[in-house]
Amino acid sequence: MPEPAPFAYDGLDRVMHERARLSLLTSLASHPKPLAFSDLKQLCGLTDGNLSRHLQVLEEAGLVEIRKGYEGRRPLTTCRLTQAGRQRFVAYLAVLEQVVRDAAEAARQREGDPEPRPA
Repeated sequence: MPEPAPFAYDGLDRVMHERARLSLLTSLASHPKPLAFSDLKQLCGLTDGNLSRHLQVLEEAGLVEIRKGYEGRRPLTTCRLTQAGRQRFVAYLAVLEQVVRDAAEAARQREGDPEPRPA
């Protein structure tokens, strides 16, 4: 039986663990209402094409919902986290926090510093 791998971090979801998608999920998680495509583009610093592609990946994974409609006569695309997406993102963040704690602890041990430092 293989030994447990304490630093494998299996909970780091590969769909989320990409800079642009992490930015999108963070933006959506921090806004209670759906965000317009143009707002996401600005918040995450992405081009139209990159934003579209990353949203498509997140939508296919069931993490975001994309709605296309109109505001007046102008087309409007909005995005929001799904309930499952919010739950998976929170679980992902918990694993990411563990990565940071483990890395900080390893750095302290290497430096010979037994005392944890405040975050």
